[in-house]
Amino acid sequence: MQTYSVRDVERVLRLSRSTIRGLIDVGFVTPSRGARREYRFSFQDLIVLRAASALIQANVPRRRIRRSLEELRRHLPETVPLSGLSISAVGEQVVVRDGASHWQVDSGQYVLGLDVSVENGVLRVVERSFEPAAGPQSSDAPPGDALSAEDWFNEGLDLEDSDPRAAIKAYERTVELESDNVAAWINWGRLLHASGKARDAEKVYRRAIDQCGKDSVLMFNLGVLLEDLGRTEPALEAYQAAISDDPNLADGHYNLARLYESLGKPQHAIRHFGQYRRLLASETR
Repeated sequence: MQTYSVRDVERVLRLSRSTIRGLIDVGFVTPSRGARREYRFSFQDLIVLRAASALIQANVPRRRIRRSLEELRRHLPETVPLSGLSISAVGEQVVVRDGASHWQVDSGQYVLGLDVSVENGVLRVVERSFEPAAGPQSSDAPPGDALSAEDWFNEGLDLEDSDPRAAIKAYERTVELESDNVAAWINWGRLLHASGKARDAEKVYRRAIDQCGKDSVLMFNLGVLLEDLGRTEPALEAYQAAISDDPNLADGHYNLARLYESLGKPQHAIRHFGQYRRLLASETR
């Protein structure tokens, strides 16, 4: 059965690492562990995480959310069906559709819409709003100028593996339309870095900081890039900013410890190694 990493969850669901950890801490999901004790999420976990995040934002009481998610999980398949999956809710009923079959899940009064599909091997989870039908729509895809920031972002996700250059263009269009879309900035910079364009990636990350602030994942990725460029001190500053935004970012503490050790600062290294181990130990409980 296919599983997904924390980075996959960040990329597909557009949730921050701190939000993911928070949803794990309160028991909404219980991911498995990989060979290195890292979190591995099932398809069901991804849907539950997205639903939990939406319900929290809608100010639904925690007890009600937990009951709703438990019921939802019982009705979800273990893997995304080839026909796709639609989860929607209006009023007091949640309706799950899998191809031609459908069933209802009692989950209280809230509105939630998710479309789940696999295209070119990439899992997509897209939230839909419930609006009155606007009449017949053309079967042709809308022109580029008519696409929303979310459309461009999802296009980037779909193209990352098959056409990274086109994915970069899609993320660039995303932030033109939605300048505070930190996930698009992060993915844009990451793809540039992976393609060997480190200087361009740094420019993207710096622009992202101006638009979105010092997000933990953004600063962590910038730290990795600066390390690759041999700029140790700025990398340290980036990692410090990352753990300042998310003190539970274990990878940030690990990289700080490693850098401090290389700089001959054992006391700093020991402190961050200790925090890294404590975070890992707390995750295994």
